[in-house]
Amino acid sequence: MKDLASAFTAANAAVFAKLGLDPKHADVRRSDRPDLGEFQANGALAVAKAAGKKPQEVAQSVAAEWSATDLSPAPSIAGPGFLNFKVTSDALTKRARVIADDPHAGASPVEHKRRIVVDYGGPNVAKGMHVGHLRASIIGESVKRIYRFRGDEVWGDAHFGDWGFQMGLVITALEDELGGFDDKAKLAARLESLTLDQLEAIYPAYAKRVKEGDIDVRDRARKATAALQGGSELHRTIWKAMHDVSMAAQKRDFASLGVDFDLWLGESDADPLIPDMVADLDKKGLLEDDQGARILRVAGPGETKKKKRDDGAVVEVESPDPLLVVSSEGSAMYGTTDLATIVQRMRDQKPDLILYCVDQRQADHFEQVYRAAAKAGYAAREQLEHIGFGTMNGPDGTPFKTRAGGVLKLQDLIGQAEEKARQRLKENEIGADFSKQEFEDVAHKVAIAAIKFADLSNFRGTSYIFDLDRFMSFEGKTGPYLLYQAVRIKSILRKAEEMGLLQPSPPSRGRGQGEGGRADAQAPAQLNAPHLPTSSPPGGGGAIMIAHDFERTLALALDAFDGALRTAYDKKAPHFLAEHAFNLAQAFSGFYTNCPILPSEGAVRGSRLALAAATLKQLTLTLDLLGIEVPERM
Repeated sequence: MKDLASAFTAANAAVFAKLGLDPKHADVRRSDRPDLGEFQANGALAVAKAAGKKPQEVAQSVAAEWSATDLSPAPSIAGPGFLNFKVTSDALTKRARVIADDPHAGASPVEHKRRIVVDYGGPNVAKGMHVGHLRASIIGESVKRIYRFRGDEVWGDAHFGDWGFQMGLVITALEDELGGFDDKAKLAARLESLTLDQLEAIYPAYAKRVKEGDIDVRDRARKATAALQGGSELHRTIWKAMHDVSMAAQKRDFASLGVDFDLWLGESDADPLIPDMVADLDKKGLLEDDQGARILRVAGPGETKKKKRDDGAVVEVESPDPLLVVSSEGSAMYGTTDLATIVQRMRDQKPDLILYCVDQRQADHFEQVYRAAAKAGYAAREQLEHIGFGTMNGPDGTPFKTRAGGVLKLQDLIGQAEEKARQRLKENEIGADFSKQEFEDVAHKVAIAAIKFADLSNFRGTSYIFDLDRFMSFEGKTGPYLLYQAVRIKSILRKAEEMGLLQPSPPSRGRGQGEGGRADAQAPAQLNAPHLPTSSPPGGGGAIMIAHDFERTLALALDAFDGALRTAYDKKAPHFLAEHAFNLAQAFSGFYTNCPILPSEGAVRGSRLALAAATLKQLTLTLDLLGIEVPERM
């Protein structure tokens, strides 16, 4: 299914070919000068020299040969040779009808489906989720949904940090608390009573002791880590208790954020593969001894950087740094586990692509791991991609903290947003007739919409200032504003249904969810919205007729969805969809203000109801791809 830009490009390419011009320069895009035309093409400037003509002469030749009058009259020419196109009402009508009838709201699927693993979330065992996990969870969830919606087979993996030295530290702390592990009944009772809050207190206290030079704690934690990794039944029992407590709490946190995973795996799941992998690396001659440790060099010939030594001298060293595979104590390192995880995924999911949605500050680390994987033959370099992101900052421009300077827990942030949502709902006189349960449900959806849209409306690679007051506004470019517009359309369609103008609403499970509330693998968002006007021909969308200027604006906004989705997909950047959602909501607002819907009559009313229903379908779907759920009413 082609959007209008694609249709224009195909028509323009045909003219270029007829004139002997290179069709690759025939691209037509949405205009940044809508006063001149709704679409524009600048290719005349690119081909003029090869054609031996001035750009304006080339543009005139293209305009003279233009034959796709069903799309647009012959283009006008501006400046040195810019072509400007105005879409015909018939073409807009046809495109709007297609969008209205299409379950995917005008979106095109991928041409070649792929198998993709998206690694995001990344919580740690023995630690509660905090605002530092927010961006990874929000962005990764949206990227997963975008890829799945376009037809790829996708696995989302939480990939827990549940292995390594931090586990040894907590085990050591519990050993000190209990005076040893000899009393098995006492240990069992302690593990039974273990809570995440307790684990969160234990780990930083012992991590601080190591940082301050407590060699005894450090060495015992290292031994505990080695025992755990070596398969000690005692240490595995303690680890499992910590793991289960942490995972239960984190699943609740993810659920409240509207984030779910297909795989709930962690570093521990890759650990059994490490011995054989290290042996394989050694067999391939990739490991080198370095001061008792074992490293894998990943820099290519001539790849160096300047480094300042402790004595002040500046020297050239290889870049990227070698990957530390085995420490001098014989332990597997963080990068080793990541490398083994690639081996595991290539074995189990056989992906064409693995995406790592992780803080941009980890870019160097992942470059080391990816190069090591490629060098070892575990995965091609192009199969591994880090989609980094900036930080969520406080008013001072530094990473978001509590007033006391600590890291804010995710649930506390959501709680603050919910309280602000309750306040804003009451200020806007929304929910006075709601039950307590419905009011709280709406407040939660508004809070999550505010948090997610604030994040996803920014390019993921940039940092942004978290301003809950601004994000929670029902005006401007915010999540609550988008919810309000979607709910407004739902209200219009309900009234139309009550007036006998629409067919009754079909049953729906909501948001493309299967049993248990988990997103179906390939399902688009399912809308609990009425069918299109009864005045429509079979299939519904035929009622649409584009005539009024604000109808044109809305139809053009609907057409833009496919392009925004493809760009978000290609660039792994959900902000293109966030921008589309806002533009579509604004276009509908203008349409609603200037084109009366229910007060109209006959075919005009049927057309406008159909446009409203198509807008609701696409807006709800777009928000769903961003991980935002629309309430039934507000």
